[in-house]
Amino acid sequence: MRIAISTGGGDAPGLNAVIRAAVMSAIDRGWHVLGIKRGYMGLLGEDEVLPLTADSVRGIAHLGGTILRTTNRGNPFHYPVRQSDGTYREVDRSDELIENARNLGIEAFITIGGDGSLAIAQRLFEKGVRIVGVPKTIDNDVSGTITTFGFDTAVTTAMEAIDKLHTTASSHDRVLVLEVMGRDCGFIALHSGVSGQAHVILIPEIAFDIDKVCAHIMQRDAQGKKFAIVVVAEGVPFEGEQGSLGESMPGQARRVGGVADRIAKAIQARTGKECRSLVLGHLQRGGMPTGYDRLLATRFGGAATEAVANAKWGHMVALQTPHIVPIPIVEALQAPKRVDPTHDIVRTARRIGISFGD
Repeated sequence: MRIAISTGGGDAPGLNAVIRAAVMSAIDRGWHVLGIKRGYMGLLGEDEVLPLTADSVRGIAHLGGTILRTTNRGNPFHYPVRQSDGTYREVDRSDELIENARNLGIEAFITIGGDGSLAIAQRLFEKGVRIVGVPKTIDNDVSGTITTFGFDTAVTTAMEAIDKLHTTASSHDRVLVLEVMGRDCGFIALHSGVSGQAHVILIPEIAFDIDKVCAHIMQRDAQGKKFAIVVVAEGVPFEGEQGSLGESMPGQARRVGGVADRIAKAIQARTGKECRSLVLGHLQRGGMPTGYDRLLATRFGGAATEAVANAKWGHMVALQTPHIVPIPIVEALQAPKRVDPTHDIVRTARRIGISFGD
């Protein structure tokens, strides 16, 4: 058996641990493994395809990023091609990808990515490609799996930032608004905000009223608690618009962000309290994965190789405690996972005094 591994979409702590586990598990079965650089670009002549051996994956499990690099602009079904006038058009290069894989003797794929990469995997499967998926996203928004690797590391990074903000906010009697990643779901904001003892958490799944947010802050002020920490998910809609950082690169999904600044200005205008905002951004994607993420990523890598051995084509490995199990990719794509507003974490947050602005 000759298999190929690719990593697509945004990077996440734990990617290298998945690669290592998948490679070592494949070698243990006597298989040959190839690594496709930058998503599928290596198979489309935009980068390289290289052999992955025990030596090439030695000592990488604790490293952030991915040795195969990654991209969120390499969808072979909608591949952006720059034209002479500087504009882009999209072309379908999926048949070319399949033919190049066949010429390299690739018999099966393991693709590691989020909902975008999994959607590509499903379409390739429908065209006859033998493919298995591994869910990857720091946002934790892939359905069918309890959690994804990279999420715990992102939450830990955000929580540590909140810990630091407490001391400076209390020293200056300020309101600090921290924007975390998550796009249109609030898992990172919720988990880090509760863990870091934020005073307000704003997530897309719970509509908020800025006046209620300000009322909560001023109630704290009246009690002698002159500062406040507000954690906001980057995709929270505010004043009729989604957070946005402007135009995305060709082939990319909508970029979001910048909502923390608008919320901080609104709070300051309504309360008269000094407000500052900051965006944690890609710090959440970088660095070494936590122990939990390393273990989960390693389990996913081993399970993906087992799924290949069992011919579970068109399936994704998923954590359904206590086991890792294969589920059809199409099931995971039916609906994105979102925070349940009735979840016990939300209920507990409310009971300990955290406001969701509703």
